[in-house]
This record gives sequence, C-alpha cells and structure tokens, in this order.
Amino acid sequence: MLLKVPTRVFCVLLIGAATCGSAPRFEPSATASGRAHSVSTGVASWYGPGFEGNATASGERFNSSRLTAAHRSLPFGTLVRVTNLQNSRSVDVRINDRGPFKKGRVIDLSKAAAREIGMIDAGIGKVELRVLSLPGN
Repeated sequence: MLLKVPTRVFCVLLIGAATCGSAPRFEPSATASGRAHSVSTGVASWYGPGFEGNATASGERFNSSRLTAAHRSLPFGTLVRVTNLQNSRSVDVRINDRGPFKKGRVIDLSKAAAREIGMIDAGIGKVELRVLSLPGN
C-alpha cells in the first residue's frame, strides 16, 4: 500500500533529515568574562575564484578581499582566530558562510585571510581555530 504524505510534511521531513548530518559541532564555552575560548585543529582551505559577488549563506555578498570564512556550524558573526601551524601566523576572521564541503576540512578562508597566514600557494594547511567571540558578545 502506498502512503500519501502531504507535500508540506514531506518537505519538512526532508529538510530535517538533511540537517541531521554528522558535521562536527563547535561548542564554545564561555569564560567568566563572557568570551568564548573553544579551540580545535584541522585542515583549512581557501576559496574565492568564481564566488566573488555571490551571496554567502548569511546573505552577504562574498568579497575575497575581506577577512571572512566559511564554517559548518559556528553562528554567523562569530570571530575566530585562525593560526597556521606551519608558520605560526594568525588572522582573525568573521564567519559569514557555510562550508567547507570537502571531507576533512574544518574551515574555508577568504583569499585575503589565506594570504595573511601564508596559505595561498599551498591551498590548504593545518590550522588551529580559536573562537574569540560569538555574535552578541
């Protein structure tokens, strides 16, 4: 027997299932000063070519010359210090997009952010992410 499910219910179920993926959650905990201090490490990449001027997931227009980044779960507006573990260079970025969508990557940096930490030529690099502040803090 074929079960008829209203389209609206089907869409809600489909969207709910799609958001239950296994992307790692970044759960910042606040210090007494209210500042987040969560730290993680992983592989970063950078993006820019072909995306200039397109809308990001936050609704902003992508600008590769700004210090921004894409992360799978951090709230839009979160400030993150990204440190290249190869050369210890750091850059502070604001999360304004979702990604990266390539397995094994933890953050996608704008071209400007990647340049700041010396990652342009390599394209990817091992980094430390430190949450500096969450939106509204």
